[in-house]
Amino acid sequence: MLQMRPNCQCCDADLPPESAQAWICSLECTYCADCAQARLGGVCPGCGGELRPRPRRLPATAAKYPPSTTRLFTPERCAR
Repeated sequence: MLQMRPNCQCCDADLPPESAQAWICSLECTYCADCAQARLGGVCPGCGGELRPRPRRLPATAAKYPPSTTRLFTPERCAR
């Protein structure tokens, strides 16, 4: 099950589980759409993997399977 991390690791923007603006790699590094596309060019700076839109978790499902509350903020990885 996806952790559904709550923020962009580059700019720290909030990304709730229902957000269509969240992008992830296969290791679940999480970025907002702006950072994923414009800043990172669709490539995860951590693993080099492809960034894709994260599936959304509906509120009813999020109640049963809560998203992560742990924020990861690693802007140094996002510098190009």
